[in-house]
Amino acid sequence: MDHLIQQKVVEIASEVEKQLDSEIEKLDNLNIDDIEKLREQRLKEMKKMQQQKRTWLSQGHGEYTELSEEKEFFDVCKKSDKVVCHFYKNGTERCKIFDMHLKLLCKKHLETRFIKLDVEKCPFLTGMGRLKIKLIPTIALVVNSKTKDYIIGFTDLGNCDDFSTEVLEWRIAQAAAINYSGDLMHPPDKTKMQKQPATKKTIRGRNSDDSDSD
Repeated sequence: MDHLIQQKVVEIASEVEKQLDSEIEKLDNLNIDDIEKLREQRLKEMKKMQQQKRTWLSQGHGEYTELSEEKEFFDVCKKSDKVVCHFYKNGTERCKIFDMHLKLLCKKHLETRFIKLDVEKCPFLTGMGRLKIKLIPTIALVVNSKTKDYIIGFTDLGNCDDFSTEVLEWRIAQAAAINYSGDLMHPPDKTKMQKQPATKKTIRGRNSDDSDSD
């Protein structure tokens, strides 16, 4: 059995080596025209990305913005392909913790629009059940105008108040709401993810064993 495994590993290594040799040979055979074409292609890609960044910035990306009314939520989702929306309530400490992390992430992920909305100002979204905003804090992850996922309280973040910005980033990436280069299968901080459940409250601030967070 061990012999077969070793043989398979050798075969895979040999195939990878052949592929690398082929790529190296292609690079060695590039002439001046080929190099110039690659350079032009790279410049076009860079210019396109710069234009995209300018468009994102003009739409409010790069900032953590508070909306004044729920109508703006729909306008934002129409203009931006990726949206992270924090539904909060004044005076809730854990909402402030989300604020702290989201202010950092909005600078790092220009491809995504980061916003917040007071639940008291969005009765249609919360009261009519259009979105599943029953507990606070809740983060809605919207991709291409469709709500893909929710982060309800700190349940998915280790059930602790001192989770890292990287853990929240990893959780947001599960819904493809940001461009993420890390390992989606494993959170950045496994020890924090294994903590015990935190105190829980409903959107009205009352204690509840059935709710996810305060």
